Amino acid sequence: VPVPRLAPLAGRVYGRRWLVLLLFSLLGFAQGLVWNSWGPIQNSARLAFGFSSWDIALLVFWGPIGFAPCFFFMWLMDKKGLRVTVLLTSSLMVLGAGLRCVPVSDLEIRKKLIHGGQLLNGLAGPTVMNAAPFLSTTWFSPDERATATAIASLLNYLGAAGAFLVGPLVVPSPNGTSHLPLVSQSNTEHIKDRIEAVLYAEFGMVSLIFSAALAYFPSRPPFPPSVAAASQRLSYRRSFCRLLSNFRFLMIALAYAIPLGVFSGWSGVLDLILTPVHVSQVDAGWIGFWSIVGGCVVGIAMARFADFIRGMLKFILLLLLSGATLASTWFTLTCLTSVTHLPLTTATLYTSCILLGIFLNSSVPIFFELFVETVYPVPEGITCGVVTFLSNVFMGVLLFFLTFYHTEFSWFNWCLPGSCLLSLLLILCFRESYDRLYLDVVVSV
Repeated sequence: VPVPRLAPLAGRVYGRRWLVLLLFSLLGFAQGLVWNSWGPIQNSARLAFGFSSWDIALLVFWGPIGFAPCFFFMWLMDKKGLRVTVLLTSSLMVLGAGLRCVPVSDLEIRKKLIHGGQLLNGLAGPTVMNAAPFLSTTWFSPDERATATAIASLLNYLGAAGAFLVGPLVVPSPNGTSHLPLVSQSNTEHIKDRIEAVLYAEFGMVSLIFSAALAYFPSRPPFPPSVAAASQRLSYRRSFCRLLSNFRFLMIALAYAIPLGVFSGWSGVLDLILTPVHVSQVDAGWIGFWSIVGGCVVGIAMARFADFIRGMLKFILLLLLSGATLASTWFTLTCLTSVTHLPLTTATLYTSCILLGIFLNSSVPIFFELFVETVYPVPEGITCGVVTFLSNVFMGVLLFFLTFYHTEFSWFNWCLPGSCLLSLLLILCFRESYDRLYLDVVVSV
C-alpha cells in the first residue's frame, strides 16, 4: 500500500524575530568594535602604553587567531542551538573587555592583559561571523533571508567602522606634537586617560548586551518559518565530507576567503599603512569608517534586491568583485606616486578606499547565501564556519608577514588587487545552483 504523502505545513514567522536579530547584530557590532580598537589609534597607543609596530600588528592578529577553535563553535551551534552558543560567546567578550580595563601600573603587565583581552574577544569571532545564515534560516521566511543575513553579518563590520570613528575622535593624536624633541608627561597621561575611557565604555556596552541576551535569546521559534528550516540536515561528520568533496564549494570558498581575508588584515592596520604617505590618524579613521559604512549600506541593499529577484547571486558578485579590482588597483597605483605620478591627495585616497570597502564588504552576505544554496542540506553554521575559517587563515598569514616586513607596505597594497582579480576569475568559472530555494519555492507549493 503506498504511503500517503503529507503536504508540508505553511511556514510561520514571529514578530520577535526582529528582536533576536537585533540582539545578535549588536553582539557582532560590539565584537568588531573591540577587535579594531587599536589600529585607528596606533600612534596614541604607542605613546601611552609603549606599543611597538609588532604589538599593533599582534593586537589585530588576535582576531584570526581566535578562529582556531572555530570548529568547536560550529559543533556547539549545530548540537546545542543559538542560545547556548551566543551566551558562551558574549561571556568571552565580557571577560576579554574586562581584562583590558584592569588598572595595573606596570606597563608590561598591562600590555599582557590587553593582549589577553583581545584574544578572548577574537574567540567570539567564529559565532558572530558564522551564525548569520543559520539565524536567518531559523527565524525568517525565504523572502527575508538574504536581508536578515546581511544585517546580522554586516553589523560586525559596522562595529569595526565605529572604531575608526570613536578612537580618533575621543583619543587625541600625538601627530601634532611629533616635531617636539620630547612629548610632555601631561600630554602622555591625558592620551592614556582617554584610551582608558574608551576601554571602559566598550566594557559597559558588552556587559549590557550580554545581560540582554541572558534575559531573552531563544534558540528557535515554536514553528519553523519555511520548509528548509524544518528539513533534516546532514550530520556534523557527513557535512565536512560533503564540503571537502564539493569542488564547486571549494572554488567559491576561495573566491570569498582570499580577498576578504586580505582586506580585513589591510583595514585593521590602515593607519599604519597610510602614515608613510602623510595621512593623519583622524583622516585614516574617516577613510576606514566610510569605506565600511558604505559597504554595509550597499550590502543590505544588494541583499534586499536578491530577496526580490532570486537566482542573481553570481551576477551580483561579478559586479562587486569587478569594482573591487578596479578600486584596489587605483589605490595601489596612487600610493606609488613616485613611479606612476598619479595625484596623491586626500580626495583620491578617500574615494579609492571607500569604493574598495563598498564593493568587498557588500559582497559578504551575497557570498553567504550562495554558499548555503550550493551545499544544501549542509547546516548553515558549518558551511559559513569553514569559509570564514579560511578567510581568517589568509588574514593571519598576511598579518604574520606584516610583523616581519613592516617598514615598507607596497607589497601589502599589491595583495589587494591580486586577491580581487583571482576571486573574480573563480566566480566567472563557478556554476551556481539554488537547492534550498528550490525546496522552499517548489516543494512547499
